[in-house]
Amino acid sequence: MKKYKAIVVDDHPLMAQATKRLLEQIEEIEVIGVAHDGRKSLELVEEHEPDWVFLDFQLPDQSGMQVTEQIKSMYPHVRVVIFTGVDVSDLVYKLLELRVSGIISKDTSESAFRHMVACIQENHIVLPQDVFYKIKLFPAGSSDVALLTEEEIRMMTLMVQGSTYEQIADTIHVSKRSVDNYLKRIYDKLGVQNRNQAIEKFVQSRHHSE
Repeated sequence: MKKYKAIVVDDHPLMAQATKRLLEQIEEIEVIGVAHDGRKSLELVEEHEPDWVFLDFQLPDQSGMQVTEQIKSMYPHVRVVIFTGVDVSDLVYKLLELRVSGIISKDTSESAFRHMVACIQENHIVLPQDVFYKIKLFPAGSSDVALLTEEEIRMMTLMVQGSTYEQIADTIHVSKRSVDNYLKRIYDKLGVQNRNQAIEKFVQSRHHSE
């Protein structure tokens, strides 16, 4: 029986080990590496050229979107599965454009997880029900900016007005770390890499005048 090599990427060591143990219960899969950030995950992919990457979306140095894009650009055949505890339904189009093989919630039961992995192995794409309905709500032609939440639109408006990250955090009553996480998500939604690109795309949208 062929063994498929897998890498687990999660910034929480205990969760990474739990995912590793879960995968090791599947006879066809061999976990050959664990990474806790995007940089290390890319090093492992380059070193081992795995068949699977089980990728948490929120990492300390990069977003799951950025890591997926880099993996797929180097090794298109690698099955990337977003296995995460955060809601990524509003990023589903961009993830599917990158050809992820599935999006699985960490709340999924062990038996359901094994069934989902088996489906992916048979070349099916696995999506949670709420993600599937998000696809129906936002057809492919929808504007990226239209997918921003009210909170994200408020943050972008403050950035356009010249507010620093600290000022944004004070205004919306969150930590600076939370602002950083919000902005990573906004950049992913807008398909941009930095603050200037995000501002440029945002000011061209209908939200800038609101």
